[in-house]
Amino acid sequence: MNKLFKAVSLLAVLSLVLVACATPTTEAPKPTAAPAATSAPAATTAPQPTAVPPTATKAPLKGELSLLCTPQQVWCEGMKKEFEAKYPGVTVNFVRLSSGESLTRLRNEKANPQFDIWWGGPADSFIAAKKEGLLEPYKTAAQANLIDPKLMIDQDANPQWVGIYVGSLGFATNTKQTAIKAPTSMDDLIKPELKGQIVIAHPASSGTSYTFMCTILQTKGEAAGWEYMKKFAANVLLWTKSGAAPVDNSGKGEAAVGVVFSHDIVAGIEKGYPLALTFPAEGTGYEIGGMGIIKGAKNLELAKAWYDWALEGKTQELGKKYTAYQGLTIKGAVPPKPELLQVKLINYDFDYCGNNKKAFVDKFSNEIAAASLAK
Repeated sequence: MNKLFKAVSLLAVLSLVLVACATPTTEAPKPTAAPAATSAPAATTAPQPTAVPPTATKAPLKGELSLLCTPQQVWCEGMKKEFEAKYPGVTVNFVRLSSGESLTRLRNEKANPQFDIWWGGPADSFIAAKKEGLLEPYKTAAQANLIDPKLMIDQDANPQWVGIYVGSLGFATNTKQTAIKAPTSMDDLIKPELKGQIVIAHPASSGTSYTFMCTILQTKGEAAGWEYMKKFAANVLLWTKSGAAPVDNSGKGEAAVGVVFSHDIVAGIEKGYPLALTFPAEGTGYEIGGMGIIKGAKNLELAKAWYDWALEGKTQELGKKYTAYQGLTIKGAVPPKPELLQVKLINYDFDYCGNNKKAFVDKFSNEIAAASLAK
């Protein structure tokens, strides 16, 4: 048996040797060469797995998006409805907070963010948020359609905020209070006849009011600007939390004049309030309403989807549907009230106001508002 096994083994080895010797080494198969550039598959060639169009494999968006929303409640609700209609698998949960309140909340939740994206409110709050490490960089093709990229987006290569609307400051004067003449300059607001007749939000909570204060500090210089703010505070009847609230106060006759963004005043007039809209002849401050993804967002894919959607012209035009009359930031989008930006605007320095926001708000709160509230 051993002899037979050895014989068979020997024959097998000899067969392998003979086969190897019978095959010329010059004809050994060569490795398949990579196709030359001119030999690339034609367009009709079946695509390789890596070339499958994204739409063929990308699953529909699903989940819950946590939105921090600063514009008026009706617009926040409208945008939630519109986004959910576009993405039926997504539920948008939003909290509506004024700009200053939003920034404070993001600071407090920095270690455990509760929101995915922040939409709306003056850009200087977003600049302050970026400075404090609260925002996530995001570069998107949608930003290429901005009307003024030097003004309407963070200038970093990977920007942390972008502009979604524009609004100018104005004065809302109750026309039934005939003893009060509608102001047409910033200096009109500190005249004796307006003592106790002005309503404005507090700059610690409101981006509207902070825009007003930073407008004064830029146009008059800081030293003269702070002196102006002391005189202005002496004429204020009420400091509200929301920037748009003074429209209701002045519209109901609780005060003669509200200092508010002009688009909110127009909404108040359409609501039926007896208000006249005026602007300071020397120039008025304005906002670029911002948007940014929150650092550490738990639903990053959904946040990016909202970000891209908000930069579509048709999306921005939805504002009018929800009584939001701001100017728009996307080329080709039709603004609802273009005349609100056809006024004299100051050269508002967003970086100056954003980088100094905490210091300016603290100074106002500690030195001016405290004295005004104590009177």
